Amino acid sequence: MSEQINWICVFKSSNRFEAEAVKGNFESAEIPCVMLNKQDSSYLAFGYIELHVPDTYKQQAEQLLTDQLFDN
Repeated sequence: MSEQINWICVFKSSNRFEAEAVKGNFESAEIPCVMLNKQDSSYLAFGYIELHVPDTYKQQAEQLLTDQLFDN
């Protein structure tokens, strides 16, 4: 029987480039993630792009985001 993965949203952005950069950093740190594009396809100013990680990686992903924030 397959195991269910509980995905948690750890990052939101209206900027696709920013979301792609954070996703790349997660992947470099070997944190599995998926990107969900919830932006309106006609008007990109509405909605967000979300990054989700398995709940077991939530703390690690949040720490990476915090470290990136204070490194800049």
